[in-house]
Amino acid sequence: MGRRLAAIVDCYTVEPSGLGVPPYLSAYARQSFSALRTAYPDADVRYLTIDDVRWCWNGGAPFVTEPLSDQLTYSATANRGGALQILADAEAVVVIAGDAVPSVHLQARNGSAEEIASVLGLIRGTRVLVGPLASHLLAGPQPTLGGFDALHTHTVTSGELLAGSRRAAPYERLAADRESYASLVAQLRWRPVAEVELYRGCTRRRFCSFCNEPVKSPLVSFRGQADVMAEIRLLYVAGVRNFRLGQQTCFFSYLNRDVAAIERLLAGVREACPDLEVLHIDNADPLAVASRSGAMIARLVARYCTEGNCAPMGIESFDPAVIGANALTCTPEILLRAVANINEAGARAGPGGLPALLPGLNLVYGLPGETHRSHYENLSWLVRILDAGYLCHRVNVRPAHAYPGTALSAGLPAALPPSADHFASWKADVSYVFDQPMKQRVYPAGMAIPGLHSFFVTGRGTWHRRLGSYSIQVVEPGTVRPLFEDAELVVTGHEPRYVYGTRQGEARAAA
Repeated sequence: MGRRLAAIVDCYTVEPSGLGVPPYLSAYARQSFSALRTAYPDADVRYLTIDDVRWCWNGGAPFVTEPLSDQLTYSATANRGGALQILADAEAVVVIAGDAVPSVHLQARNGSAEEIASVLGLIRGTRVLVGPLASHLLAGPQPTLGGFDALHTHTVTSGELLAGSRRAAPYERLAADRESYASLVAQLRWRPVAEVELYRGCTRRRFCSFCNEPVKSPLVSFRGQADVMAEIRLLYVAGVRNFRLGQQTCFFSYLNRDVAAIERLLAGVREACPDLEVLHIDNADPLAVASRSGAMIARLVARYCTEGNCAPMGIESFDPAVIGANALTCTPEILLRAVANINEAGARAGPGGLPALLPGLNLVYGLPGETHRSHYENLSWLVRILDAGYLCHRVNVRPAHAYPGTALSAGLPAALPPSADHFASWKADVSYVFDQPMKQRVYPAGMAIPGLHSFFVTGRGTWHRRLGSYSIQVVEPGTVRPLFEDAELVVTGHEPRYVYGTRQGEARAAA
């Protein structure tokens, strides 16, 4: 008789405080793995992605003709050939799913409701759901997704695995389940970036109308540094060399902006992981970044983290009417001060030639109070940032999403906002008024970008990137390169979301 089986099917998650799309290895995936290992100690725990299942559904083949890369099966694991049998044989299967914010990815497509329903039909054991989709089902059950035996909205532990949970588990309970990640990491076919959580909740006194973080944790709960380091060490021993301290609303607000504690954390990671390749952060509250302690923390991030780092800040809207209607609290003037603090600390080039740390900006359209003037205010303030000479990594423009339990979900306006009809053109305005000229400033023609690897092939050519937070993508036109091949490319052209590049010798020949 073969060994008992338990399994995870990762259909991917995207939240304001955490990214769970490969190459990112989410906290949900690691918690699910630890919970299954503890609940079924003599079982073989297999990690699958929805791409593995699609591969099998398509007869063991991609959906496109090689050498093109297939978005639907790109993130398949070492288990892809036996995915359907694993689902049928497993005593318990954890499905990870749900977006709290809209997302589009070049190399991945999140599992759809229809696909998840089909996965449920393959499972003969216990069916467990983890992630934002659980909150959506509790807010309004969907008949096709009613077959789960347990729902976990925020975290999962072995003790509550089969019962479900509606609150985040204490960090001590999660730590009790945690052991080696070696067998999890060994099942991946990519180099993972581990998303590491520092705390839950939001340190602002007033919560933005659309944010799901206060729903997940109405009170701030900081994670102890010893616990953070223990998990990072386990990941490092398992072979992970890329880390992002990004599973929280604001890195700068960890332990209430305790500068000395944040330095001990960053220095501790570098000491514990001497051969790490990436140490980046994610979310940053501009209110914190604009403060005196924020300026000091920015310098620490630039000092201890690896270059090419990004601190995305949510101004959400530059329009005072939208700011007031949604309790956004950050004014355009505060944002400019935060942008200045990060530029002062991180605009310098690192050892490889990339800026050490740059700000990113987040804009949301479709919020209460929006008028046509809102778009004008956004563009005019973005132009002010350009005219001031600052560097900025990127702007993320997305439509508002009413997550269950947020103030926005309870108070949507009766009339559709102007962006309902103009979102595509307004997003294009931001791209060409701000993003493209900023790409030309940060990545000028002739600049060499090191540390790239090829990761996707389309009709445009081979796409390259570095690992890390919102890393720049470089398209090498008209080429088909082997995947995961290391490269250094010279910038030859610019688009709002990526740049074009060519090999060093070819660039000299073209000149």
